[in-house]
Amino acid sequence: MTTTTTTGPHPTRRLILQGAASVALLGLGNLPFGAAPARAAANDKYPEEAFKQKNEADAIKALYGKTAEPSDKVKLDAPEIAENGGVVPISVTTSLEKVTSISFFVAENPNALAASYKIPDGTIPAVANRLKMAKTTRLTAVVEADGKLYSATKEVKVTVGGCGG
Repeated sequence: MTTTTTTGPHPTRRLILQGAASVALLGLGNLPFGAAPARAAANDKYPEEAFKQKNEADAIKALYGKTAEPSDKVKLDAPEIAENGGVVPISVTTSLEKVTSISFFVAENPNALAASYKIPDGTIPAVANRLKMAKTTRLTAVVEADGKLYSATKEVKVTVGGCGG
């Protein structure tokens, strides 16, 4: 009688995969580029106090602890007239170097801070989003670069409210 064994390539492949997984897991703990982003994200604190602020200046102060100066190096793109305040497309780009964050503030919304993004080293500092706007208001983009704050503003006319209006 002939018997067939399954000890051929299957155990070898399994051992190789197990070994590769073990090496990969060990490598993550030893390589700073493997685990650093996860640790950095875990250490970032959600800016709860800034998101609660009703006033734009108070929200900027709560988020950054200082005020921003207007800059022509911050390019804010938003429509002059938004037909639907529920989905207003906005974007910001900048030629500033060492950008660490970009935030959007909507002056007449129930809460002024609409969005805030951390910008990792080595990435292009550009953000696009769709915001809700309760009514015609001033939109401000704040860029943190090299420890300083820079801003750009634009008035957006809203014809149909997006925040319960």
